[in-house]
Parts: sequence; C-alpha cells; structure tokens
Amino acid sequence: MSVLDVRNVWKSFGDNAVLQGVDLTLNNHDVVVLIGASGSGKSTLLRTINLIERVDDGQILLSGDDITDPRIDTDAVRARIGVVFQQFNLFPHMRVIDNVTLAARKVHGEDADSARARGTELLERFGLGEKLRDYPDRLSGGQQQRVAIVRAIMTDPELLLLDEITSALDPMLVGEVLDLVRGLKDAGSTILMATHEMAFAREVADRVVFMHGGRIIEAGTPEAIFDSPQQPETQEFLARVTHR
Repeated sequence: MSVLDVRNVWKSFGDNAVLQGVDLTLNNHDVVVLIGASGSGKSTLLRTINLIERVDDGQILLSGDDITDPRIDTDAVRARIGVVFQQFNLFPHMRVIDNVTLAARKVHGEDADSARARGTELLERFGLGEKLRDYPDRLSGGQQQRVAIVRAIMTDPELLLLDEITSALDPMLVGEVLDLVRGLKDAGSTILMATHEMAFAREVADRVVFMHGGRIIEAGTPEAIFDSPQQPETQEFLARVTHR
C-alpha cells in the first residue's frame, strides 16, 4: 500500500485554478521532490495534503485512508504527518527542547520524561544538543530550521512534507539544513519536498516532479528530468534555473 496517493486533485481560489488534475503516489521510503516556478502549485499541493486547504475535487489517501472525506478527523490526520514550512514557526517563549517535544506530549500523549529523552537524543544526533535549553532567538536561521525539522520528526510521522525549507535562509546556512534532510533520507523517511535547490533535488530525490500551471508536466528519475527532459516547459524551466 502506498503512503500517499493523490488522485485527480483540483483546487481553485476564485477563478484561479491552482491545481488541475494532479496525480501523485509515494511509496514507503520514497523521497519525491517537487520543482517548478513560484505559483506552479507546489505549496498548494502540500497544503491540501496536510488539510490546510480542502480540495475542490479528487481524493488524497494517506496509507489507504481517504483524508479528503469531509467526515475525517483533521487533527488526527495532521498528527500522522510532519510538516516544515519556509518560516520556522517556533514558539519564541519556549526553549528548544519544549518546542521539539510539544506535539509528542500534547497531541500524542507521550509522557514528559520520555518525550524529553527522545527529543534530546534527536537534537544531539543532528548537532543541536548544546542548544536544547536556548530560546529560538538565540539560534541562527539554519539552527532554527533544523529544530523545526526535528520537531516534525519527533512523532515518527508516516509522511514528511517539506515546503521550500531553505528559501528563508542565508545561502551560507542552506547546506546544514540539507545535510539534515540527507540524514532523514538515509534513515528511511518518506518525504515529499518542494525546493528550488536543483543540485540537491538531483542528489537526494528518488523521483523529481516538475509542476507548471497547476499540473504535473513531467516526472521521473533525477537523471531523466535533469539530463533528458522531454517536455518543452521542463526544458525551459531548467534552462532558466541552471544557467544563471
């Protein structure tokens, strides 16, 4: 059974059709990277999967469960998905360890000592052990984004959604965040990620999906998409972003 199955999903905002018949499947341990220009529908697709936006038509299945059913428990679905956005969204009044363990304690009912021990272990694993008692404003942007990612994986989500997680960072800090994503891939996480980092997409993705105008225009292995794109829209986009 697939972890994620997006079937003919449509989403409009007024007269603007942002998603137009999107089909996408992720199996366990897949890392799928969405590429495309701003406004192509990447972020909206991620937001529909996390039920921030409701689809107008089509289905989204999470491990076989139709999460677009209007009777679904939205909070229960979101508890199964880890999400990291462009902005870090850390609680400024809470220390790093409390930010990381909040969902595990409040949503999943894990006892505080167990959550703290596991959160500490994850922060140490990803080079943040010395920061667990700091407040977010004491961290660099790269460190804050790494904390946000650790928070997202604390609950062992079935699916991890990463939406342009390096776009708000100074270029000098991008590498440390992408290194963490490499570690998640090596650990077997199932990841759907939107990014403008083409070199990283080539390196880490099992499949690359090019979106344009709310549609998936082309999808395939990194080698197929980056070395031999078949569609004119893909060719034009890659020429623009890889030959600056």
